[in-house]
Amino acid sequence: MRYKTLDQFVREGAKHLAKGPNAVILVEDDVEVATTLRHHQQAGFVNVVALMPEAFDLPRDLAVGVHRVDYDTSGPEALVYAVNQLIEAAPGQWFYYGYNAEYLFHPFCETRNVSEMLAFHTEERRDAMLTYVIDLYAEDLAAHPDAVSLDTAHMDRSGYYALARKDPDNHGHPKERQLDFFGGLKWRYEEHVPQARRKIDRIALFRAKPGLRLRPDDTFNDEEYNTYACPWHHNITAAVCSFRTAKALKINAGSTEAITSFKWHNSAPFEWHSRQLLDLGLMEPGQWF
Repeated sequence: MRYKTLDQFVREGAKHLAKGPNAVILVEDDVEVATTLRHHQQAGFVNVVALMPEAFDLPRDLAVGVHRVDYDTSGPEALVYAVNQLIEAAPGQWFYYGYNAEYLFHPFCETRNVSEMLAFHTEERRDAMLTYVIDLYAEDLAAHPDAVSLDTAHMDRSGYYALARKDPDNHGHPKERQLDFFGGLKWRYEEHVPQARRKIDRIALFRAKPGLRLRPDDTFNDEEYNTYACPWHHNITAAVCSFRTAKALKINAGSTEAITSFKWHNSAPFEWHSRQLLDLGLMEPGQWF
């Protein structure tokens, strides 16, 4: 169904979110919109909400199966505002948030859907899940000038690292069970990326509750939501495989001429399979086997 505004969806369509999990996709441009929405439907999300400009079209099958919301996605905090509105509309439900040309992968996603994973995660007394945003990029930028190609997608197989997340309210001491993660294209081309945008960690899966707020840096106002694991053992993590950074670097006038190829000696073809991400340590199953 199509909603003319976010307010209309919150008033009339939020009842659908009462049975989750729910995926919220902010559509910034017309690149791989249909594949993104279908991917998250197939992952097992009960509802997929597409926040997208009014001028964009959807294929007929998606126009029926997706909650489409006409929305201005150009603002710097457009996604943050929308997610916070939906948190209030559906407390207690699990949400995923991301952008078009981004694809969520979780451990064993070929045989287990996202609802099964989140049911286990809930039993572990966890209300949020850390995800790593793994950059994808086309093998040949001459053939794919927007850096997007599903068939020839590549990724970095190394070059990822973490630093302690300092707490400004505690004399700069490290926050408990929180780290800032870096790597991928934002690390290799950091001179073209603002410092505040260089992290690759995102709390992309979370359980809504009253008073919870997403912040512009992809963290929440409840610090426990921002932790990578509970105090007693490791937890599941997931990966958001994303063309978003590659697109931005090729669209941006200040960087496009400096980049003729994203490939380097640590590039590898992306296999579109969770086993590759698990083997590279880019997500972990925790106690879920």
